[in-house]
Amino acid sequence: MRTGTGNGLTDVAGLRVGHAALTGPGARSGTTVVLAPPGGAVAGADVRGAAPGTRETDLLAPTATVARVHAITLSGGSAYGLDTASGVMARLERDGEGFPMPGAIVPIVPAAVVFDLGRGGDPAARPTAATGAAAYDAAHDGPVEQGSVGAGTGAVSGGLRGGIGTASAVLASGVTVAALVVLNSAGSAVDPRTGEILGARHGLPGEFPATGVSPERVAELYAQHVTPPGAATTLVVLATDAALDKVGCTRLATMAHDGLARSIHPVHTIRDGDCAFGLATGTAAAPDAIGTYELQAAAADVTARAVAHALLAAEAAPDRPSYTSLMAG
Repeated sequence: MRTGTGNGLTDVAGLRVGHAALTGPGARSGTTVVLAPPGGAVAGADVRGAAPGTRETDLLAPTATVARVHAITLSGGSAYGLDTASGVMARLERDGEGFPMPGAIVPIVPAAVVFDLGRGGDPAARPTAATGAAAYDAAHDGPVEQGSVGAGTGAVSGGLRGGIGTASAVLASGVTVAALVVLNSAGSAVDPRTGEILGARHGLPGEFPATGVSPERVAELYAQHVTPPGAATTLVVLATDAALDKVGCTRLATMAHDGLARSIHPVHTIRDGDCAFGLATGTAAAPDAIGTYELQAAAADVTARAVAHALLAAEAAPDRPSYTSLMAG
């Protein structure tokens, strides 16, 4: 197993990722869009957190009619941030992408949000449909920018800055699987006994530097990170080029939660709205039983690795240290 060229979500051919962030006094929030290839991608979802903020996840159930989505929108702004999907829909409609209906096309854009209201000082500074449209316009198939960007702009994880992280794996079969994470967790992504990043233990050879910060400092920050129910969430988009149906994509999303459980402690709590989406572009062949097993196992690992990259890429803020700023200190 090896990483893809960019060790990120766009290693799945055809996917594009775009970020947009709010600017101005009191603003610390943003939006990230994952665009499917023309014609869409098969999708599923699995929501495990007790306080989710989602849109169109019921449509992704294996028993529902529509099989393909045209984009996934991830955003800050709590429930207000769901409006960003409207901006993405408008752009897709303009570009002729959507589910054909008599006399119209309807883009399918599931969405999920994280709570970051007031992280920059102004709770009213939150993403809108215009922010979603800006993230769409910024989407590209190159390396994915990580850290305190897009939907991760205002993210916090266990008292440290959170953010966007991504990772990929190319299996021996040639199939690619990759994850993009918005790390905004009530729990910590750091081992409280050692100060090491939990997800880094699942890294590929040479992927992560030797890490470690003061466990006492981690414990202090975690104790100060008191979040009420619904005030945290980690989001995942897990994608592959393998040909999967909606059942397979739903199971892929389930494996993402295994990756979160390996890299965040605790997770899926009353304070979190953890949600994962599974996407399959289908440019590679459908895996057999052994190939499916290997794909699912790798899916959990790439999710854990993406969490680790999010923590390492996050930037310190005046009111919130990052993991790397503690290392430097």
